Amino acid sequence: MKKRDVFIGIFVLALTGALLALWLAPEGGRTAPQVEMETLDGSTLHLADLQGQPVLLTFWATTCPSCVEEIPHFNQLKAEYGERGLQVIGVAMHYDPPAQVAEMVRRRNVNYTVALDRDDQVASAFGNVQLTPTTFLISPRGRIAYQKMGDLDWERVEKHLDRWLPARS
Repeated sequence: MKKRDVFIGIFVLALTGALLALWLAPEGGRTAPQVEMETLDGSTLHLADLQGQPVLLTFWATTCPSCVEEIPHFNQLKAEYGERGLQVIGVAMHYDPPAQVAEMVRRRNVNYTVALDRDDQVASAFGNVQLTPTTFLISPRGRIAYQKMGDLDWERVEKHLDRWLPARS
């Protein structure tokens, strides 16, 4: 009985330590996939080219009410942190018609990059994203520091950005 209790205690401590290390790691867990995306303006964006900058990448759809509600928040983050290095990318889901995406971007005055995931390649690379909104905060070192399906914890995102980016001048 005693050996079993000691073994269980060691196991619980090790598991707790590993979970805390993952939870508290400032640079996050896994490496973000190195994908390329076609932007709404027809250019190609390589995620690898953004290494050294934080990236907030959100999968969205024009028919998703929560996604549309988040647009002003992403616009605000881009306005506040863009000059300091933040890249904000909205990835329109493969089922969203490009003309409909372009109209939404125009109507909502989107100030950040919008990409079209025409063949579902980007969503697949990020773990087969199917539900929107699903957002990934990628550290300057290219690691996923935070991911969330549904409404973001904006305060948590800003704490990461304030730690990674230089102070305002």
